[in-house]
Amino acid sequence: MTVENRCKRKMLAGEPALGAWLSMGSPIAAEIVASAGYDAVIMDHEHGPGDLLNAIGLMQAAAPYGPTPMMRVPWNDMVYIKRALDIGVMGIVVPYVQNAAEAEAAVAACRYPTGGVRGVAPHAARCSGWGMRTKDYLAAMPDELLVACQIETEEAIDNIEEIAAVDGVDMLFLGPSDVSASIGHMLDMEEPKVIRLLQKAERRMRATGKLLATVTRPGKSVKWTFERGYDFVVSGQDGKLLQGAALAQVREFRDNPPKRRR
Repeated sequence: MTVENRCKRKMLAGEPALGAWLSMGSPIAAEIVASAGYDAVIMDHEHGPGDLLNAIGLMQAAAPYGPTPMMRVPWNDMVYIKRALDIGVMGIVVPYVQNAAEAEAAVAACRYPTGGVRGVAPHAARCSGWGMRTKDYLAAMPDELLVACQIETEEAIDNIEEIAAVDGVDMLFLGPSDVSASIGHMLDMEEPKVIRLLQKAERRMRATGKLLATVTRPGKSVKWTFERGYDFVVSGQDGKLLQGAALAQVREFRDNPPKRRR
């Protein structure tokens, strides 16, 4: 077990970081994705089928390659966040944070008393190597932990400044798909209203001085995304990476069929 968050340190040093979703719940997929060299892998427990025991397997598979293990939790739930941290997750992405009060709750769930409400049992959990590195783990928290609040609605965009002002919020994570849905144009990234709202969110996020994160949008490159001022971009997902490679190979075969010898 490591209590060093290399991805967070990299971003705080001014270097961009690249991440990938782990949504399949497959340790083999996690191992392949991690071996590609991503700075972080994010286990998606908001939309993916994985559970906490499965997440340990994914982290074990990815660990030899060094990416920071992160998790998008299902909800702003202190119980789930506590359990995710206890298994060794070093970054928590909290969906649908709408205001300062919800951001405060997310941070409190990640911190031990008296700064928070996280239950105290690191000595009996994987996060400290099952007690072998308890002192190291406690000394590293909360500096090494990354807490990210997802900005996913028009309401959240209007409250960006108050969310960012909460002590312990390290990162604002813009979710373009949910933003588009929040104004009645689900997944339509070419809709002018969506474009304007996302631009507004980015301007306000940049002004906070917090670390900024997002996912790549359809038709937009990783480079384009980083150049909008982001520190962390999630550019792939295990299932989509597999699907994309498979589709490309089959498409090439169908579009350019081999000339068979007679």
